[in-house]
Amino acid sequence: MKASIRLTKSFHIEMAHALRDYDGKCRFIHGHTFGLEVTVKGERLEQEPHPKNGMVMDFGDIKKIVKENIVDVFDHAFVVNRKSSFEIPGESKQMFENIVYVDFQPTSENLAIYFAGIVQKRLPAGVELVRVMVRETPTSYAEWLKEDN
Repeated sequence: MKASIRLTKSFHIEMAHALRDYDGKCRFIHGHTFGLEVTVKGERLEQEPHPKNGMVMDFGDIKKIVKENIVDVFDHAFVVNRKSSFEIPGESKQMFENIVYVDFQPTSENLAIYFAGIVQKRLPAGVELVRVMVRETPTSYAEWLKEDN
């Protein structure tokens, strides 16, 4: 029976950021344990005796895409808008070896859009990205939904 199925894989990223020219405390460098959920949709493979029969996509393949292109890049990094200017004192350089410069304000909303673009480009034919959720705190998150875009 043909059926559209959604798969979701969850991740955690330890990340610091600062919001350039922001009018509150988030203008200072601070960190979060970000939660990241990626949801894809497709139809199950119906090919006996194929080893992936019954799968939309192997969870391991989703993990590989997200880990290599997002988690490994952003985990334990300081994410900052490329337009921000700051000097790192010589004796502190080691603490700032992992800076990820982005072309946008590194808010949860913008990160959700950015991560969606990364994942979309790497999915196999027949599988579509339908949701990316970036949880900044236990009570606050941003969602990118395909149906809204």
